[in-house]
Amino acid sequence: MDTGSHLLFGVTLAGLAMADPAVAAHPELQHAVLAATLLGSHAPDFDSVMRLRGPSAYIRHHRGLTHSLPAPLAWAPLLGFPIAWLFGAGEWSWTVVLWTLFAVCFHIVLDLFNAYGVQCLRPITRKWLHLDALPLFDPYLFAGHAAAALLWLSGYPHAVLAFMLVYALTAVYLAWRLAVNRVVLRRLAAHYGMDEADVTMLPTLLGASWQYVADLGDEYATGYFKGGRVDEAAQLPKAKPESLAEPAKATMAAAGVRAFHHFSERAHVKVQEVVDGYLVTWSDVRFWHQRGMPFSAAVTLDRNLNVLNEQIGWNKKSWQPPFV
Repeated sequence: MDTGSHLLFGVTLAGLAMADPAVAAHPELQHAVLAATLLGSHAPDFDSVMRLRGPSAYIRHHRGLTHSLPAPLAWAPLLGFPIAWLFGAGEWSWTVVLWTLFAVCFHIVLDLFNAYGVQCLRPITRKWLHLDALPLFDPYLFAGHAAAALLWLSGYPHAVLAFMLVYALTAVYLAWRLAVNRVVLRRLAAHYGMDEADVTMLPTLLGASWQYVADLGDEYATGYFKGGRVDEAAQLPKAKPESLAEPAKATMAAAGVRAFHHFSERAHVKVQEVVDGYLVTWSDVRFWHQRGMPFSAAVTLDRNLNVLNEQIGWNKKSWQPPFV
C-alpha cells in the first residue's frame, strides 16, 4: 500500500499495543512501541534506496528481498532491540521486538493484497504473488484507522477498545474483499470459458467495479466487471517470442526490458518507426486502464537496431488510476 497508509497503520498498531498491561503502565515502553511500529510498518520499503541505482534496479528489487519470507524475522530484532534500548525500555525488549514483527508482517500482508504483487515467498520461489483485492490506497481502511487514531490523540478513555474493533473490522474487510475478488474471478473465467489462472483483475479505488485482463491465447481481452456484467473494452495482441518483430527482439538485452520481463506477467509490445530508427514499447497489460497501459519499458533504436535510449516506469501521476 502507499506510504501514508503504512505509517497510519503503524500508529494504530501502537494503539492496539495499549491492550497489553505492561505497555499501558510504562510510558517509556509506549514510546518504544510507537517508534517500533512506525519504523516496522515502513521497513520493507527501505528497498526504495534502490532508486539510486536507477529505475531498472528499483523495478527488479522493490518488494523483493525486503518483503521475503525471512525478512520479518530479520527486521524485528534489527529494529526492535535498538529502539528498546534507545527509549530506556530494555526490560521489555522482546515486547518491542514482537510489535515490530507485527508491523512488518502487516505491511507485507497488505502489499500481498495489492495487484502490483510481492515476492513474499523468497527464497522458496521468486514468483510475484498478488491477491488483486485492494487498491494501493484503500479509503475505507484509511478512514477507519484514522478515526481510531484521532480518538486516541483526543484522549478518548476507551481508545484501546476502538483499536481492537478497527482491527477486527480490518480482518473482516480483508476477508470480504478477497471473497468478492474470487466470486468475480470465477464469473470472468466462466464468461470466457477459461481457467481462473488466465484472468487477472485490478480493484478500483471505491470497489464498485473491477478491471480485468483475460488471456485468450494469441491476444488479451481487457475490460470492466461492474454491476454483475462483463464489459469488454479492447483486445490486444500478446507479445509471443516466436512472433516478435526484429526491433522488438533487439531490445531484449536492454536493462529496462530485462527488468520489465522480470516483473511483468502479461506483456504487449508495440513497434513504431521514428526518425532514423524505431521506438519499441513493452507494456504490462495487467495495468491497462481506459485504453492506456501506464507501466512500460520504452527503447529507442537506430536503423541498425542499436539501443540509443531506454526508460522504464509508470507514465501516470500517483493519484491517477490504476491504483497499484
